[in-house]
Amino acid sequence: MTAPAPAAADDAARTPMSVGQRLRNIIGGSAGNLVEWYDWYIYAAFGLYFAPVFFPEGDQTSQLLSTAAIFAVGFVMRPIGAWIMGIYSDRHGRKAGLSLSVTLMCLGSLAIALTPTYAAIGAAAPVILTVARMVQGLSLGGEYGASATYLSEMAGRRRRGFYSSFQYVSLIAGQLIALSVLLLLQLLMSEQALEAWGWRIPFAIGAVLAVIVFYIRRRLVETESFENARRSDAPRSSSASLFRDHPKEALLVMALTAGGTLAFYAYTTYMQKFLVNTSGFDRETASRVMTVALFLFMCLQPLSGALSDRVGRKPVMATFGIFGVLLTVPLFTALEQVRDPIAAFVLVGAALIIVTGYTSINAVVKAELFPAHIRALGVALPYALANTMFGGTAEYVALWFKDQGMERGFYWYVTAMIGLSLIVYLTMRDTKRHSLIEED
Repeated sequence: MTAPAPAAADDAARTPMSVGQRLRNIIGGSAGNLVEWYDWYIYAAFGLYFAPVFFPEGDQTSQLLSTAAIFAVGFVMRPIGAWIMGIYSDRHGRKAGLSLSVTLMCLGSLAIALTPTYAAIGAAAPVILTVARMVQGLSLGGEYGASATYLSEMAGRRRRGFYSSFQYVSLIAGQLIALSVLLLLQLLMSEQALEAWGWRIPFAIGAVLAVIVFYIRRRLVETESFENARRSDAPRSSSASLFRDHPKEALLVMALTAGGTLAFYAYTTYMQKFLVNTSGFDRETASRVMTVALFLFMCLQPLSGALSDRVGRKPVMATFGIFGVLLTVPLFTALEQVRDPIAAFVLVGAALIIVTGYTSINAVVKAELFPAHIRALGVALPYALANTMFGGTAEYVALWFKDQGMERGFYWYVTAMIGLSLIVYLTMRDTKRHSLIEED
């Protein structure tokens, strides 16, 4: 699965693209991103079912803590994947990096689908699960930088915010499809069957889809930015050159990511478990609430991205920061007491509307900070480091606070991190007006 893309695609990249050609490549890149994130999120969506299979001892919170710990381990691998594949994408092309990342995701999903239970092979079962999740973490670490860079470079200057927002459209769509598969299996199968073997089905589906996406990605057109950088005498991409030549930008990416990624995972991945474990909804109702809320969230991304093309990136991100600081604690506190699914949807929807100010444009903001020869690595590695520290640990920290009888401490933790990122949003330059993506 590593054969070079057809030469015709490279030739096409050297000629001006029509709007239709540009759009086809953006859709193609986004489709691959969708499958990557579907494969990543089915772990979280089905964690309530396979947690007892791999961790049979303890109560529900203890089992979820164990699965959340492995979820966090996957994030630990993301900086390594960002480092390796960020450099690979800068040196060999964005589409080469995208093809490599989806190959690794396929292997990880297939391994999880086939892993025997704890009852069958003992402690080896969670070990295999952990290794598979590490491979997926490597994949996703490279995927974010390659896809964010590809979409930002493929989009034209005037509508860069709009088109690059499709990274999170596809990301959320992947999560939404994962939840839809969960709802479908809940409808067609008993809880006993889902816990016994039905949870394997979505991982097998993800592995098959990843193979299909690999062949789609081979036919993508390479970006003009990469072609220009390859023909220039710019230095080769490396982590040393990133932190030596662009330390301010790298730290800026980490700082603006911290609060946004924590809020995103708190409002999305963890929220489904919160509705079950704290609000008291059954698993099916919680899944339905999150499915509808995430669909709304997905539809908002292009609108917010288009808004950033008109007013700038800075005001959009600052809006997220301000409302995130003011409303995170009240929203989570209200959700503790909610018993009506419609009321739960309204509260979760409000949280997702707030975080849209970050999710819709964070990719293009990061891409606009770096020159082309080191852009994929510059976007991927600092983001992955911050994402590992704050996004990957969100579920574990939330469940730890709950286990200690201090659940509301998590709400204040999220608020504080959003506040720190808000300071960055208010003091940084607007990348729309100071973009280092030179090509139209």
